[in-house]
Amino acid sequence: MYKDKIVLITGSSRGIGSETANYFLKNNAVVIGLSKGVPAIGNVNYHHFSVDLAKPEEIIKTFKNIAKHFKKIDIVINNAAVLTSQYSMIMPLKNAVDMVNVDLLAVFLVSRESVKLMRKNQYGRIINISSMAVSLEPAGDSLYAACKAGINTLANVMAKEFASFNITCNTLAITAYETDMLKQHSPEAQIKIKEIIKKLPIARMAEKDDILNVIDFFASKRSGYITAQTVYLGGVN
Repeated sequence: MYKDKIVLITGSSRGIGSETANYFLKNNAVVIGLSKGVPAIGNVNYHHFSVDLAKPEEIIKTFKNIAKHFKKIDIVINNAAVLTSQYSMIMPLKNAVDMVNVDLLAVFLVSRESVKLMRKNQYGRIINISSMAVSLEPAGDSLYAACKAGINTLANVMAKEFASFNITCNTLAITAYETDMLKQHSPEAQIKIKEIIKKLPIARMAEKDDILNVIDFFASKRSGYITAQTVYLGGVN
């Protein structure tokens, strides 16, 4: 389905990023992964670039290397995120800065640098992974929710800027999903998350196929007329 397509995925070493990478590889794409960790993906079509997404200068340097090895990028999935679930009054400054750099600034830079390659072929799909926190605004997630709201808006504006290059920009806002990032929450926070899930119209956690289904829709060649859209899973609005 994605033969001859080059897909770039941030946060590819674990969780949604790793599963998405494997999905595209199974569907004949070439995948470029960006993360600090190295995923256990034994596939000749997977190419990993080790980068700290909290450091803008590393992102720029990495894309210079990518441009030397690849003539194009077709699909970008901005998946990487840092989540430090703490109340605003007690959040350490470093945690706050890292969250803004990874969850918002890195999305901007990865999208911008990718478009420089996409526009040469007049084709591209940019897909951002956002969160239900944007809509639900749970206490303790102030900065995380603000960053995710920022990428929703970022995609909508970039959709206008890049439309003439035949590049779409869309966002998938997921509910809680069983990942290492979710497990790092305190027991109290996990109880709060379960309470939030119970109140959703579809009262369950997101599953892999729920996420891949929407990513597949946004990434499809047939979705060239779909841009500046945010899809919330689970009935969140």
